[in-house]
Amino acid sequence: AQLVESGGGSVRIGGSLRVSCAFRLNAYIPYCMGWFRQAPGKVRDAFATIDLDGTTCYTDSVQGSFPVYKDGAENTLSLEMEHLAADDSAIYYCAAKRRYLGMKCAVSAPNFEYWGQGTQVTVSS
Repeated sequence: AQLVESGGGSVRIGGSLRVSCAFRLNAYIPYCMGWFRQAPGKVRDAFATIDLDGTTCYTDSVQGSFPVYKDGAENTLSLEMEHLAADDSAIYYCAAKRRYLGMKCAVSAPNFEYWGQGTQVTVSS
């Protein structure tokens, strides 16, 4: 499995930024995918997941502002961040886990198996 994030950088408060994740996973296994972030001095937290049928789940803090899209044909996961605030500054990671029957694909089940290297997002005035 391989996941590679891109698109991080610096943006002004209130601005928008798109982060992408190019993934290479076993085509014969279904996966749940997710986005995590880790701010300085804090733990890495899940804030969005997307299931194999496209169902998404978000934390309240990003609901409506950070939509997630998956392009199965292009093997790309995208995160469209809008209305960015200073406390959105963090390293952003995409992740994947095998989607076994009965497994929950949601931000409340952050036990992911495969990780990208992360991309830095800095929001400032």
